[in-house]
Order: sequence, then structure tokens, then C-alpha cells
Amino acid sequence: MGAFIFVVVAAVSLCGALDWAKAEAQTFDATNLREPVDLGAAWLVHAGDDPAHADPKFDDSHWTPFDPHHSIKTVFPNSDPELIWYRLRVKVSPDQTGLALREYAISRACEVYVNGERLISVGQITPFVPYTLDARTRRRIPDRMVATGSLVIAMRVHIAKTEWRTDQAPGYYATNLTIGQENSLYQSDWLAIIGENAFLWMDRLMGIGLGIVALVLFVAQRRQPEYLWISTAGLLRLAEAPVPAISLFHNVPAVWQLVEDSLQVATPFVMVSMYFAFVHQRVGWRWRIVLVLTGIVNAFTTMQGILFGFPLPLQLFGNLPFIIILSVVIPIVLAVHVRRGNREAGILLIPVLLFSLYIYAEVVLGTLFQFTAWKEFAVRGFALVERFPAGPFAVSLANVAGILSSLSLAIIMLIRSSVMSRRQALLDSELAAAHEVQKLLVPEHRGNVPGFTIESIYEPAQQVGGDFFQVLPSVDGGLVLVVGDVAGKGLPAAMLVSVIVGAICGFSEYTQDPSELLAGLNERLVGRAGGGFSTALAAHIAADGRVILANAGHLPPYLDGNEVRSPGALPLGVVGGVRYETTEFRIEPGSRLTFYSDGVIEAQNQKGELFGFERGRELSTQPAAAIAEAAKKFGQSDDITVVTIERAVVVASAA
Repeated sequence: MGAFIFVVVAAVSLCGALDWAKAEAQTFDATNLREPVDLGAAWLVHAGDDPAHADPKFDDSHWTPFDPHHSIKTVFPNSDPELIWYRLRVKVSPDQTGLALREYAISRACEVYVNGERLISVGQITPFVPYTLDARTRRRIPDRMVATGSLVIAMRVHIAKTEWRTDQAPGYYATNLTIGQENSLYQSDWLAIIGENAFLWMDRLMGIGLGIVALVLFVAQRRQPEYLWISTAGLLRLAEAPVPAISLFHNVPAVWQLVEDSLQVATPFVMVSMYFAFVHQRVGWRWRIVLVLTGIVNAFTTMQGILFGFPLPLQLFGNLPFIIILSVVIPIVLAVHVRRGNREAGILLIPVLLFSLYIYAEVVLGTLFQFTAWKEFAVRGFALVERFPAGPFAVSLANVAGILSSLSLAIIMLIRSSVMSRRQALLDSELAAAHEVQKLLVPEHRGNVPGFTIESIYEPAQQVGGDFFQVLPSVDGGLVLVVGDVAGKGLPAAMLVSVIVGAICGFSEYTQDPSELLAGLNERLVGRAGGGFSTALAAHIAADGRVILANAGHLPPYLDGNEVRSPGALPLGVVGGVRYETTEFRIEPGSRLTFYSDGVIEAQNQKGELFGFERGRELSTQPAAAIAEAAKKFGQSDDITVVTIERAVVVASAA
């Protein structure tokens, strides 16, 4: 009987000791906090939902102890409950003030209660509305609660089916909830945000900035498609940036993240097109189909964990096409073109190889993680590749490769800009020389031919232009005038002007008949103008004032403010064998004959109004310089040429 009583007493004592140990296991001592500390003590957990579980007086003695340093899957090995309650008692000093809790990445929908009052809420549990997990949610614990000396923390956590499948430790983990002084938590949060994201955002901002610069360059240089793809990649990164930026500070609905993830559809197409453009390799329709399908699979795999859950091997398989393109196809293409002497491909190859190394490491470590014996090694490898410590910063090999990629593109753009600047300087010097030559070919004429006063002015829209005129003396004491306008502006038009002026000087030695002169110029230009053409008007003005005029599509002249009608014809250089009809009239003593190029009539002001024929007719009796100045002030958009010929008044001598 004595032995029996001893056994009973010992058993009762042992049960009491176990109950005491259980009570102690769920009490966390925070009375001497000097810095924030994670609530990593043993919690009590229970599946199911009941609002009474938040009540600090609720009897949780029958709940299951849970060590948050391990996975909740050890507590529920054969079931995946969607809703789990966690409870923990925290002992605090009653005179403490400014205490706060910080929640980070517990689940996509959870609530944290302190002494029965909801302090933190993420997402919506019923009905389930998932939110992002990236924000550190910090809330102060009311001082009146701390004054009681005891806090009961209860967490209502929704764990979706996808989280059970994809997360190693779904729900609460030891580092997900931290207690400490609010100021200390604030500072540590900012240090963590900066340290963990500095290189990531440096990579993103460099890509966005480079895209903006490339867009400006593409607008100026439309023949460089690689600038278009760089700008597209930058704009894509800009479109992807808002959700990650906001979710660092405030958890947002997961549907926002789904919208951002959907942009991944375009990533393979943009990346391949950009690199292929640098090596001048065409992306054919077969490639386009492959890239579009790869983008769809890539986006679908990226969305896993929110809408659905894939095991890690299946995730790797879904990303395999994109992995092959990034880490195999692009490096091989660049390497081939490096061997062919493409210097830009060599500059791009360095960051591409570094990013390929990152991808290979991720694939190998992901594979090793599936084996229990290698799991710990894989975890350390992931930490090294994804979060290598560099002082206060966490550096990812992917971000380093991205930064180097942006730098390599910037170096290429800088080299190209330097080459372009040298070419532009050379072109400017050539244009200046061409301008001086054109001044000799198309000189301003201010002077007299016996019996006539001639004024002319030429104002090219650029350094060199496409207008021309020649005033040559005729053998009968009169003059021959040719005025014209080559289609286009700039150096190509100026080159054709030089051909025409040379031809005028050559033909004028053999004939002074306007129709023959235009016919000869036409035959000279047909097949030699590179698809261009020129309007022209030729006139022979005899000493007695008789005028013979032929027109090849040019504006008719004005005689004393009245338009001189003449038969029209095709411009020079369109087709061969054209015959140009002539018209005859007289210019009386004191009369003025005025010739324009279409730069006068087509001058346009800021409102879009044209100078027009009516203004041209009204000004036709003015000096050449006044007409040209009026057109320039109105709004010059093309070369301006004005030539005026006034027949001198004959003064009778005294008998």
C-alpha cells in the first residue's frame, strides 16, 4: 500500500510538473528588452476558427504546443487547415512605454490581437482576399495594456492551399513577429528595407533611366532598332516598378501583383529582340512564336503561389524555356558575333555570362534542395547567391548582373555617341564647305545688265538648299534667266543643284531658247537624279523687252503684280523626250518681273496658315530683299529664292 501511494503521488507530481512546463513554454519574458526581439518562444496552436480564441481569458490548455523554428507541417502532417489560431503569453514590465509589434510575411491574410483587441490586419480572411507579404507592418501596443504586466498575443492566420504546397514553413515562423520599442523597430525596418533592396532598386532605376535615354536616341535615329528595344525594356521595368515599391511599405491586394506578373509575358520577346538587334540578327516568325509562348509560360509560372501552387521541380520545368534562352541561346549568339569581330557583342557578353552563372546556380541549388542530405547545403547556397552580405547590404548575383548589363549598354551608347559626334563634326565641316561652294554657284545678284536692273536673294532653309537661279547675258544684248527648285532639302538637293547649274552654263553656250534649254536639262537629269526631280522656269529677255518663257512645273512669274500665264509641263528629270511650250510677252520700261520659289508661297506661321499666292502677288512689286524678309518672318519652312528684273526707263536726250 505504501508503494502504491508513492507511485500515485509521484504520478500526480509528474503531471503537475508537465503542466507547469507547458505553461512556461507559452510565456515569453520581455521585461528587460534592450533591442527588438523575435517572438520565437513556443506558441500554442489550434486549427479552426472561433472569435473567442482572441480573448485573453480563453482556456487554451488543450491546444498543441508549437516551436516556430520548425514548420507548422509537423503539427498538422496529414491535414492542411486553412485557418489556424496561435496564442502566446508575453510578460512585460508595467512601466514600459512605447512598445510595438512588427509583423512581416506571416501569410497573405492574417490578424494579430493583443489582449483581445485587433492590432494588425493583413488581407481579408473571410471571404479570403490575399495580399502581398513584403511590407513590415508595425503597430504600437497601447500603454494601458503594457501596464497590466501581461500580454496575450493571439494570431488568426489563413494558410491557403497554395501556401501548404509551395512553402516549406507556411503560416507563422519564428522571425515573423517582433516586439520592441517603436523607435527601434522603425529604424531597423528602414535599415532592412534599404539594405535588402538597395542593389535591386539600383538595377531597376538604371534600367529605367537607360530606357528613357534610349527612347530619345531612337526618336533621333530611327535606323537603330536596338535603341527601341532598350527603351521598351526600360518602360517594361517602369511598368513593373510601382507594385514592388508600394508593397515594401504597405501590403496591397495580391491581384495587383498578378497584374505586374502578367507583364512577364513580354520579357522574353523584348530581351531576345534587344540582343539580336545589336548583332543585326533578325527575329523570324518562328522565333516570335517561341518567344510569345515562352513569355506566357513564364508569366504563368511567376503567378504560382497566389492562384495555384507548383512544386519546385515543376516550377523549374515551367521556367525551362526562358532559362535556355537567357543562359544558352543569347550567350552563344553573342559569342559567335564576338568571334566575327563585333565589339559591342563582346561588351554585352560579360554581364550575360554572369547572369547565366546565376541561373545555373539557381537550377543546381533548386535540384539539390529536393534531397534531404543536401537541403542544408542548398539553403546556404541560396543565401550566398541571393543575399550575399556586403556590409549593411544584401547583394544578389542577379542584381549585379543587371547593373553590369545597364552599364554595358550605357558604354555602348556612349561609344556610339562619341563616334556620332565625330561624324557630325566632319559633316558640319563638309556642309560649311558645301555652303561656300553653293554661294559661288548661286550668287546673290545685285547689279545692272544694260537696260535692266536685277535683284536677287537666296535664303536656304538649312546650310545648303535645293533652290537655284542663273542670270546670264545673251548675245543680243539681253539676258537669259533660269530659276528652279530641286525636290527636297539639304545636302542631297544641293548636290543635284550643282549638276543643274553646271548643265545650265554648258547649254547656254549653244542655245538661248528657253524650251531648248529646259529640254536639254531634262535629258541630263533623267536617270541621274536618284528618283528626284526639279521644277524650273527659263526666260530669254531681249534688249527691246520681248520675253520668251518656258515652264517646267515652276511657279509662274509676276509682271507688275499680275501673274504671267504659261503652259505647264512635267518637272525636269521625270521622263525623257518632253517638249516645253513657250509663251511670249513684253516688259515695258519701268515694269518689274518677279520670280519666286515655292518657299515664299509655302511659308507657314505657328497657326498653320500659309503665306499664300495672294500675299505673294501683293508683294511682287517690292524689292527682292523685302519679299524674302516678309516670307521669313511669316515662318520659313523651305528654301526661299526671289529674283526681280526691272527694265530701265529710257530718257530722251535734248535735241
